[in-house]
Amino acid sequence: MYFLIVSLVGYLFGCLHGSQLVGKLKKIDIKNSGVKNAGASNTTILLGWKYGVFVAIIDIFKATLAILLVLYILNENGITGDLQTLLIYITLLFVIIGHNYPITMKFSGGKGTASLVGALLAIDWKVAVIGIGILLLFTIATDYLVIGVLFMYVSFLITTAVFFGVEPAIVVLFLSVLSFMKHLENYKRIMKKQETRLSSMYKKKIS
Repeated sequence: MYFLIVSLVGYLFGCLHGSQLVGKLKKIDIKNSGVKNAGASNTTILLGWKYGVFVAIIDIFKATLAILLVLYILNENGITGDLQTLLIYITLLFVIIGHNYPITMKFSGGKGTASLVGALLAIDWKVAVIGIGILLLFTIATDYLVIGVLFMYVSFLITTAVFFGVEPAIVVLFLSVLSFMKHLENYKRIMKKQETRLSSMYKKKIS
């Protein structure tokens, strides 16, 4: 029953898309424009960094709030220890599934990066510091956000296995594969030198 509850909470929170709100405000279909992704990075490419930050804040903290709500429910019902940890990771899984495949967008959403960052903040400060640090380091070093994301997932997998054990790590492994598949087009564009660089995103003027 608890697995069903946390899955539902995660999915519903995941379906809340910042890009949908901005798209309606600016009268643009963000999902089907630019690099065709309903996330903060594509919003930045299309509309500038201020709108990108707004979308990122929504997509980040919906994951944080979902996990905090689940933690409250579990604590109120005496669910602690390894079971609580696994249920938190299941919540994260369904937040990202909801973000990537939202019923509100005909099951075609974003790629889940911002929501993962929000989840890290709620799961454990050590995991968050390492994961976000790796994200920033590799993104800045390569000038490609997608490379930073790849290494963030690698670090998340390792830190989860070290701090929380095998079962939560299996959840992260599944998320890592999902993220890799979602970013395949980005990797192909990098090989062709067609991928948008981070530095060029933040030079975009607000229309």
